[in-house]
Amino acid sequence: MTGEGGLSARKLRHIDACLTGPVDHGRLTTGLERFELPYDALTQTSLSEVDLSTRFLDARLRAPILIGAMTGGAELAGTINRNLAQAAQKLGIGLMLGSQRIMLGNDPASTAAAVSFEVRDLAPDVLLIGNIGLAQLAGTPVELVAAALRRIGANALAVHTNPLQEAMQEAGDTDFSGSLDALRRLATELDYPVLVKEVGHGIGTAAAERLRGLPIAAVDVAGAGGTSWARVEQVVRYGEVRSPALADWGIPTAEALLEARQALPGLPLMASGGIRTGMDAAKALALGADVVALARPLLAPAIESAAAVTDVLSTLIEELRVCLHCAGAADLIRLRRIGVRIRD
Repeated sequence: MTGEGGLSARKLRHIDACLTGPVDHGRLTTGLERFELPYDALTQTSLSEVDLSTRFLDARLRAPILIGAMTGGAELAGTINRNLAQAAQKLGIGLMLGSQRIMLGNDPASTAAAVSFEVRDLAPDVLLIGNIGLAQLAGTPVELVAAALRRIGANALAVHTNPLQEAMQEAGDTDFSGSLDALRRLATELDYPVLVKEVGHGIGTAAAERLRGLPIAAVDVAGAGGTSWARVEQVVRYGEVRSPALADWGIPTAEALLEARQALPGLPLMASGGIRTGMDAAKALALGADVVALARPLLAPAIESAAAVTDVLSTLIEELRVCLHCAGAADLIRLRRIGVRIRD
């Protein structure tokens, strides 16, 4: 276990590693490049009338995009979260916050760190999703989690499962025994929708089947192909990657999405992990995702300003709109019907 001051310092080292070093998976890609969105030269759509709106976790989004969980608990994290929140409000998309573990304490450091998550005043209308680690659920009263969500005005809770990241982290929480029971208890007792997510190494068939029947609202497959948190933690811990095979381990995003959709046919799915362009988003949505999320491409812009974040996301949203238009899809339902082709 890490003290609250240590948590804040580690969050800053995470930010630095993600800004300065190669932290993507190496050999692994998202797998989205294996698929092709069919191009329709005789589309009967109007670009300006393409409808990207959708509903996710009972909230209306103007586009099927969420800003993925990044950080919290430090002063710089507060700046990042505030800029992300303003961009989300302007664009009508969702925002996932970083781990609120630091908010579960009752000491002055925890109270001070909680300010970095308080963005509701800047984003009164957005779908705001809080965050806690699966490994931290055991022994944590549900009311304590609920209090952390109430303080930030969250609409839902993401529970992240990250056994590989924790194994690479110095003094990480590596005991996941009984975590499914803890998740079931939380999802049953908590008066908020619960989303289960990985952090970039993927939720595939085995994990998805364990989630079947639990009272959860959605799953973020968070596949491999983008940021490798097993790589980030090694860089933070050792200053180098000492176990490259572990840093490049996981289920590619496209594969995780297909496996989770088959195992959980009626559950809303989010695709994240290496989503970088509107075409990536379009392919993931056509493969069965209800929404997509991205995080690290927004980190540097979020340090700069809310306008910089808005610019990056506006480009992605416009790319996505063009993808639907040129595939002959007037909305997301039609995009899913069109689907994708496997490249020869």
